[in-house]
Formats: sequence, C-alpha cells, structure tokens
Amino acid sequence: MSYIITTLGNLVHQSAFFGLTWGNYLMVLVAFVFLYLAIKKGYEPLLLVPISFGMLLVNLYPDIMLAIEDSSNGVGGLLHYFYLLDEWSILPSLIFLGVGAMTDFGPLIANPASFLLGAAAQFGIFAAYLMAILMGFPDKAAAAISIIGGADGPTSIFLAGKLGQTKYMGPIAVAAYSYMSLVPIKMEQLRPVSKLEKILFPIVVTVVVVLILPTTAPLVGMLMLGNLFKESGVVKQLAETASNALMYIVVIILGTSVGATTSAEAFLNLDTLKIVALGLIAFAFGTAAGVLFGKIMCLVTHGKVNPLIGSAGVSAVPMAARVSQKVGSEADPSNFLLMHAMGPNVAGVIGTAVAAGTFMAMFGVM
Repeated sequence: MSYIITTLGNLVHQSAFFGLTWGNYLMVLVAFVFLYLAIKKGYEPLLLVPISFGMLLVNLYPDIMLAIEDSSNGVGGLLHYFYLLDEWSILPSLIFLGVGAMTDFGPLIANPASFLLGAAAQFGIFAAYLMAILMGFPDKAAAAISIIGGADGPTSIFLAGKLGQTKYMGPIAVAAYSYMSLVPIKMEQLRPVSKLEKILFPIVVTVVVVLILPTTAPLVGMLMLGNLFKESGVVKQLAETASNALMYIVVIILGTSVGATTSAEAFLNLDTLKIVALGLIAFAFGTAAGVLFGKIMCLVTHGKVNPLIGSAGVSAVPMAARVSQKVGSEADPSNFLLMHAMGPNVAGVIGTAVAAGTFMAMFGVM
C-alpha cells in the first residue's frame, strides 16, 4: 500500500501544478484569450492560433523551449529547434517567399506613386526607433523594436536575430503581428499591367534594392523570387507550393515558436510593456503618416486618390489592404479600394525590408 501511495505522490509532484508560477497561469489565460479571438472572432487565425498555442505550451511545460546547452542529455526542447530557425532568419525569409508567390504586384506597377504612400507609412518605424532610445533601450534593441511600426512580423524577427536582440524577439513578434485600421472617395480603375512588366518588376527591384542594400537580399530576394514564380507562368508547381503547402508549414513552425518565447519570466516585465506601448504608438504614427500623405496626394491629383489607401502602407499583406477596403465600403458600398490599397501595401513590404537593411548597414551587420 505504501508503494502505491509513494508512486501516486511522485506522479502528483511531477505534474505541472507544482512547478508553475502565478505568471505562468496568467500567460495561460492570455493564451486562452488569444485562442478565443482567433477561433471565435476570426482575428487572423492563421497566425494567432499557432502563436497562442505556443504561448500555452511553454507556460504549461517550460522545458519545451529548453536550450541544448541547458539540458542534461544534450537534447533541447522541441520548440527550441523551431526557434533556432527564427534566429537563423530561415523562417522569415521563407515567409517572404510565400508572400511573394501569393501577391499580385500589378497595382503597384500600375500606380508607381503607391511607393510614396508605402514610404510615408514607414515613418512609424523611425518614430518608434527614436522613442525606444528615449525609453532607455540600447540602439540595436531600439532598431529591432522599431520595425514593429511596419506591422511586419517576419522582418521584425529577421532584424532582431541579425542584431542579436533575441531576448526581445517574443514581445516584438507578438506586437508586430497585431494590426490596424482607418478614412474614404471612389477611385478609377487601375490601368492593365502587361505580363512583361510583371515579370521584369521582381527582377529589377531585386537588382536595384540589393545593389544599394545587400543585407536585404534574404528578404527582398525571397519576396521577389516568389513573385517571379507566380508571374512567369512557367513554374506553376513551385508557385503553388510556395504560396500554399510551404507557406502553411512555415507559418505553423514560426507562429508556434514565436508564441513559445512568451514564457512568464521572459514576457512579464517592464520592457515587454514598453515594447507593446511602442508598437501601438508606431502603428498609429505609420497609419497616420500614410493617411496624411494620402490626403496630400488627393489634393495634388484633385481628388483622384482616396486618402484611405495610405493606411495600407504598412507591411501587413493583405490585411492592411483589406481594412482599407472594408472601411471604404462601409462609407459607400460601391467603393472598391482593395486593388488600389494593394499598391501601397506591397510598397510597405518592400519599404520595411529596406528599413531593416538600413539599420543593419548602420550597425555594420552583414
């Protein structure tokens, strides 16, 4: 009988109940909230479900993120190996490959002025950088945090890894995967874009951007390669794989590993609160800058540009463009802004990658 009691006692003490802190339980509740928002409310479930489940797992069983060097048998936790792919910039680059393969760059080619709206929305990045410095973050950490202003999760993870700021990667990535909204005017249809233009665009952008900022090659190169798969029409299998199977596999691994960085001890601190606050401010600055510049373009073009598409200048493709469409259609059901908003939205993806390359150049990171 004593053997049975001892065995049961050992089983109870080896359960998670005795090893978790109040912080772990709090983060489990946060994970439940995120799962509810993703499943019940439909808030970007493709990203939020794996992120929130990773958050749940690491706070129930912290050793699932155990580093190899900290383990007694030389074997790390499952999600630690996933996370290494984030640190090595492999998963963010593959995400860009998938985004390129599923995105139509035609609206940007048809209306090159969209680049200006995408550039204006990057103001949030540099505003966040200055504010992070003022809040006491080191310069490299401030640069990594500032990319949140572009609403670009993969680029945020990429830059944090390149600048050696992996301790902030969890809060940065979670904040960056939150999005935005905002203002409306009907716009004329965009001109048709030829197949040749669509094929040349990713090649020309790659050559120009990588010659100026070579460190952007992993992101810009993969984005444009994916788009070339799509537009060339001769490698349909590659385009379909990049935009579907590969994309979803990478999202599962990246989302779960990012969520797993949000253990209670790593996430519940003052720096995290500062990063979340900076993210909100950066989104506000980026969105406002895009809309304000859109208003200037509206005046210059005598009402031919809807200022609302400027809010899509952040990098959240195609979520930001969808928000512009939704708000515009609420004001006028016949208002179709989606394709117009995709121009600055795609420009924002390129702009955020360029901003990351600029920071790497500033700090001499290759």
